[in-house]
Amino acid sequence: MATYSQTLRTARQQDFERLMGILARYSIHIILIVWSLACLLPLLLVVSASLTDEIALTRNGYGLIPSQFSTEAYTFVLQDPTAIVRAYGVTIFNTLVGTVLGVLVMSMLAYPLSQPDFRLRRPLSFFVFFTMLFNGGIVPFYILMTQYLKLRNNILALIIPHLVGVWYVLILRTYFAGLPRELLDAARVDGAGEWRIFFAIVLPLSKPALATIGLFVALGIWNDWILALYFISDANLYPLQYLLQILLANANVIANMRQLSTQAIPLQTMRMAMAVLATGPAAIFFLFFQKYLVRGITLGSFK
Repeated sequence: MATYSQTLRTARQQDFERLMGILARYSIHIILIVWSLACLLPLLLVVSASLTDEIALTRNGYGLIPSQFSTEAYTFVLQDPTAIVRAYGVTIFNTLVGTVLGVLVMSMLAYPLSQPDFRLRRPLSFFVFFTMLFNGGIVPFYILMTQYLKLRNNILALIIPHLVGVWYVLILRTYFAGLPRELLDAARVDGAGEWRIFFAIVLPLSKPALATIGLFVALGIWNDWILALYFISDANLYPLQYLLQILLANANVIANMRQLSTQAIPLQTMRMAMAVLATGPAAIFFLFFQKYLVRGITLGSFK
């Protein structure tokens, strides 16, 4: 018959084991929550800084709550709201059209590369992979786009370079190669052509991969301003990122020439406001598609 001390010791041991089990079960969740908060903290600091008075920010530093609330930075950036709205429109159009066309073109290139019976599979794969290692450089690229394709001050100059990403093609090729070949062979036996197999079977089965690649392509187009620097001089075609870069450069010039400045320019808070305007819509877009990104984390694991 167990004594009271033995019963108490057994109960304490069971409580300890139960506690360790709970900690082991939820430890990964706790770690991920802490890591998420650590990643979210800089974003909150940026938003708070953009709503802080310039002098107060210089005196008190950054904080999660504005030490002295002010919208002066947004007022300065949005002095010409028409230009900002137009730049948003250009960027949204580029992102939507470029993402759809890019995913379609890369899928159409990756699908034949994933088929072992395709005769040109090896030379075409080598050609695609070779462009990952070597490229012609900026000068030939500029000459091609402006002299041969005549795309200077053309919206297509901001879309065409994003249509094919070699790394994304290789990822899609790997995903397509993992699809059940029996299903594709059965469709061929039933008389379906390769185009119908591609659009009716391959693409519907590849939604997680396509959504993941589409997300990365969309973020790349949204954040790009180098192409506008190279090929766009028409202010009506400026994308958002390039317009904000021009505004910031002009503000820096005016701030450095104080004798020409009629008002104090909030450079620090202005940078933060630009970051919010540039990344805010992209962050919201990411929240809606994050489940596809989670599904596609292992898409790049080659066999």
